[in-house]
Amino acid sequence: MDVALPQTPAGGTIGRAHPGATPLDVHTERERLNFHWLVQLHWWAILGQCVVVLAAEAWTTIGLPGWTIAGVLALEGVGNVALGAWARRVQITDASIAAVMFLDVVVLTVLLDLTGGASNPFSTLYLVNVALAAVLLPYRWSWGLTAASLTGFGSLFIHEAMAGPSHHVRWELDDEHMMSAHLRGMWVAFALAAVFIVFFVQRVSRALAGRERELQQARAQAERREKLASLATLAAGAAHELSTPLSTIAIVAKELQRSLATSVPPEVGADLQLVRDQVARCRDILDRMAAHAGENAGEPLAPVTVRGWVEAALEGLAGRDRVDVEAADAQVELVVPPRALADALRGMLKNGLQASAPDGRVTLLVAAAGGRIRASVLDRGRGMPPDVLARVGEPFFTTKGPGEGMGLGLFLTRALAEQLDGAFHIAPRGGGGTEAWIDLPAGTAERSAS
Repeated sequence: MDVALPQTPAGGTIGRAHPGATPLDVHTERERLNFHWLVQLHWWAILGQCVVVLAAEAWTTIGLPGWTIAGVLALEGVGNVALGAWARRVQITDASIAAVMFLDVVVLTVLLDLTGGASNPFSTLYLVNVALAAVLLPYRWSWGLTAASLTGFGSLFIHEAMAGPSHHVRWELDDEHMMSAHLRGMWVAFALAAVFIVFFVQRVSRALAGRERELQQARAQAERREKLASLATLAAGAAHELSTPLSTIAIVAKELQRSLATSVPPEVGADLQLVRDQVARCRDILDRMAAHAGENAGEPLAPVTVRGWVEAALEGLAGRDRVDVEAADAQVELVVPPRALADALRGMLKNGLQASAPDGRVTLLVAAAGGRIRASVLDRGRGMPPDVLARVGEPFFTTKGPGEGMGLGLFLTRALAEQLDGAFHIAPRGGGGTEAWIDLPAGTAERSAS
């Protein structure tokens, strides 16, 4: 699978882009999901109609035009199959959803006309269409469906006035039993309408909320990739534009310090040394920016065990003697850019050590389950206030003092995890301190390289 990757100053790429992470069109996805649930509702409606008609035939003395109703129900079923197939081939719009719901009003009106007309207690089912339209469609279409439902219901009265009451139904009940049956039918119709409305509206709302969350995550990932690419461009541009003047300043300051070593007051010499120190600091910052953004440029994916990952992360870590490692599945493999992932875990451990007391312990837990590997760093510091926790992972956001950090470590760790089909999270611990963890798929050589 060919995927576009952020360019680095060296002209390579960083990690691997998450396939399918491009933000989807929210409106299109919402409409397709709405249409899917509408097709599902049709099947339940057809089933309910069949049950009601069969129950009326079996347990009442009402004579219904059975073959005509069966034909309408069969056409509903065939139409719903065709509707599902059509939806898979075309782009769904609000207009197409509204057209199907208008057709539903027509079908319901025909069925009501065949089974008692305006006096049929199941006319309550018009409310199901109205409620769904309010959830699925913009307000103009919703009001249109409401008007169509009122028109359909009203047409039953008009047809009844022209053809006579219950013209398709044979009644063998007296007025008292008729009213009793009508009241019981009203209760059944109300129950069915209430169940349909609550069940499907809740299901549709939950499904839409879930899809909205997925789309928000996809947009956030795309924004982070754009920021990462911008960071690489910024680092390359800054290094290119500033390297020459900084080098010139450093050389001139060094020459001045050497030539004036004995002929200027000590404070002037100290100032010259300060200039050299500050120039060195500027160059160090540029080097770190370039390293953070592109040191892993073009690094290939390779299998590495959990043990190898942990050992590489601990190598060169100041305070590694304060890290307690618990890795139960040390031989499980990941397919990753090894150096980039080791740097990410080392950065998490460094943050944990800095957040803890000078003699505080930091725990590294690595466990494999369900085809994934999770590495958690637990510190025993004071934790983070909510406002800081909400911004953790933003580029250039740091709570450290000047010169101690640039606020890029966790941002790049999150970006790397997402490029590897994983995730990065940070949260406060119940007993104090903070837990940061990175979750990655285990042994995904084929998928990662595809």
